[in-house]
Parts: sequence; structure tokens; C-alpha cells
Amino acid sequence: MDKSYWLINLNRSEVKRFVKNNKSINGVFEYVFIDSGKIIGVPWESPPVMTTTVSVEIDLAREIYERLLSQGWKKTEEVWQKNDF
Repeated sequence: MDKSYWLINLNRSEVKRFVKNNKSINGVFEYVFIDSGKIIGVPWESPPVMTTTVSVEIDLAREIYERLLSQGWKKTEEVWQKNDF
């Protein structure tokens, strides 16, 4: 899996993961999966509950990422492990 980029909201109840679709054709059709999850209980004690996954063009994914940062979301470390889903 390609490198992923993670954001968490200010009240630490939601996360988003941005990861490039590894089936994208570089320079032609580049898409990013945006996974959303709800944090139940204490963050990082258990993985977030996956709520949605969308696939968007890479430019739109960048806009969404920057918009979330401007709204107070923060960069964070990986919170789902490969075996969690």
C-alpha cells in the first residue's frame, strides 16, 4: 500500500486517511481514497470504526486535505493497522 496521510479533528472523535489508489495510472488517472472513521472510546486503544471510503481525483483530494487543515484538523500518525480491516 502507498504511503498514507492522516488527519484527526480537534475533539479527537474522527480521523481521515488519504492514500493514493495504487491502480491509478500516473499522470493520467490519479485517484486518492479518503477513508473516514469514528473514534470510539480512548483514541489509539482500539482502531476507529470505518464509516466511509470515497475515491476522488488527486487534485480534489489535495483541496479537501488543505480545507480540513484550515478548519483545525491536525496531522496525526497512523491509527489503523493493516490487520485492522
